Amino acid sequence: MTKAFFKVPSPKNEPVLNYAPGSVERVKIKEALERAYQMNVDLPMYIGAEEVRTGDRIAITPPHNHAQILGYYHRGGTGDVEEAIISALEAKEEWENLPWEQRAAVFLKAADLIAGPYRYEINAATMLGQSKNVYQAEIDSACELVDFLRFNVQYMADIYTQQPPVSPEGSWNRVEQRPLEGFVFALTPFNFTAIAGNLPSCVALMGNVVVWKPADTQIYSAAVIMKVFKEAGLPPGVINLIYVDGPEAGEVIFKHRDFAGIHFTGSTAVFQKIWKTIGENIHLYKSYPRIVGETGGKDFILVHSSANAKASATALVRGAFEYQGQKCSAASRAYISESLWPEIKEFLLEDLQSITVGPVEDFKNFVNAVIDEKSFDKIVSYIEKAKADPDVEVLFGGEYDKSQGYFIQPTIVLVHRPDYVTMCEEIFGPVLSIYLYPDEEYTSILKVIDSTSPYALTGAVLATDRYAIQTATYALRNAAGNFYINDKCTGAVVGQQPFGGARGSGTNDKAGAMLNLLRWVSPRTIKETFNPPKDFRYPFLGSENEH
Repeated sequence: MTKAFFKVPSPKNEPVLNYAPGSVERVKIKEALERAYQMNVDLPMYIGAEEVRTGDRIAITPPHNHAQILGYYHRGGTGDVEEAIISALEAKEEWENLPWEQRAAVFLKAADLIAGPYRYEINAATMLGQSKNVYQAEIDSACELVDFLRFNVQYMADIYTQQPPVSPEGSWNRVEQRPLEGFVFALTPFNFTAIAGNLPSCVALMGNVVVWKPADTQIYSAAVIMKVFKEAGLPPGVINLIYVDGPEAGEVIFKHRDFAGIHFTGSTAVFQKIWKTIGENIHLYKSYPRIVGETGGKDFILVHSSANAKASATALVRGAFEYQGQKCSAASRAYISESLWPEIKEFLLEDLQSITVGPVEDFKNFVNAVIDEKSFDKIVSYIEKAKADPDVEVLFGGEYDKSQGYFIQPTIVLVHRPDYVTMCEEIFGPVLSIYLYPDEEYTSILKVIDSTSPYALTGAVLATDRYAIQTATYALRNAAGNFYINDKCTGAVVGQQPFGGARGSGTNDKAGAMLNLLRWVSPRTIKETFNPPKDFRYPFLGSENEH
């Protein structure tokens, strides 16, 4: 049954709590953090109806305090991947035949649970496991995940109401949106709990079954998501949560005849390797797999000479340094008008000098730790390269320390060439590279922005000159899937700005939009004729003598 006969609750964006001193939510999140530190969790994989504990326990540590152990998760292997696929396929027929409103009810209940009784638990897990400050956790693991779950139900209902506009007299034309034939692999990132929850759940909402592998550094909050789904009534086997090495999982999944698609967020290199592997194995599959991915970014902010200097500085600081620059959308390169730079520089340095870096439990810290040692070392290598280059000025920051946590100071480098390495390559950390352009070269710098990076995820222009805004909007139309005017280049909201980019940034299937859900169904058109023809002859076959 694919046509919506029930009106679903009208979705609204979940209100963001502010956690101000003295607020109720501030007290509750601190209590949740304390409970999390005391729990010492033991996290199983969830395969079918089973909680699988392999005995190969891996410690979970906060990036900002890597001596602390929050608990352990059980590492799986190829056998667990195979069992997850079997469990998914066993659950498939019953789940896909469940009326759509019954599937919707599971995820609407999950949204209510996250917005209510699980809000502080999932926020605390995101804060500790992924080193997000309380506000970044709130807008991610609580609000955005709730928004995904609620808005996706509305999009599903809208999809099912889309039917052929014409059924000639004596017949009935209709469209049935079928789940994909097989199972879907959800491969999710560390940086957004909401993305980790959305990638498997939106696929399952449309009647599919899923094998879900989160990033190792997000398992702590992924387990909370799974707990919520189970409490909301998700049947066993519909989403199977496994903690397996990526290549091991891929070795099984991408050779399986019933592999029907992948929903991915992660690095461009990994996604391209997956795409190549799928292509090499295309002859093995029952049907052509759906490949949906959001990958890297080298996101930009362009400041025109007519821009407001204070607003520009704020966009740069928030865009580049919220969550330590570990957002796919984070501002990593900026092009600023020479005439406005002195004023912007003053505001920038004033803001940066007021920022403190440290653990998430101290709510005075705007910046926390980067996710792990590998990421830390990569970011530091770019900083050291900039320090050693006589043509680069480290305007602010450049300091780092991993003795207790993976802390890197917000760093701004001023470059003299727009093709300098930190303007071109994805760093994924708290490093912003700035290039100053002569005011009269505004149209020329647009071509530089468009051609500098292989990515096309997010970008922003700040200006009050409407002609300058229009010029940039058109010239950069292919440079960013999410484009912002007089704002930072981060912060897409479900139901407001569907998210995704093209070029090297992914397939641009827009998480948080109907377009994404359409990728997880396969339409079947049905024509029913009430009075079928009973003679094969058409009128043109008659002879002239018959008239």
